[in-house]
Amino acid sequence: MLRLTKWAAAASLLMAVPAIAQQGGMQGMDHSKMQGMNHDNMPGMNTPFMPAEMAMHEKMMKAKGANASETWVRKMIEHHRGAVAMSQIVIRQAPDAKTRQMAQKSIAEQNKSIGELQAMLRSMGKRPQ
Repeated sequence: MLRLTKWAAAASLLMAVPAIAQQGGMQGMDHSKMQGMNHDNMPGMNTPFMPAEMAMHEKMMKAKGANASETWVRKMIEHHRGAVAMSQIVIRQAPDAKTRQMAQKSIAEQNKSIGELQAMLRSMGKRPQ
């Protein structure tokens, strides 16, 4: 009987591990000090956009609301802010005028969308972000 109880306890723990990882897990952990993790050689990791992308993803993961509508709006605001940040990098660093022009246009469009999303939050009776 004791063996069966230990087995059941172990099985319950193994089944709970994925749920525990999703609830808190490694979100927000600073991985920059991990030994042997040189991201410079990984495809797509050594770009001028990486810090902006990482910040956007972190903020999107933290953006939550009382329901799916509010959560979606808050995540989309952070998504559009990330696009603005990346477009600002393009304006500073892109060698060709056409790309810089498109980035400037993108900033205007993203800021308009952010304003619309903020208005949606206010119409829901929620605080803007």
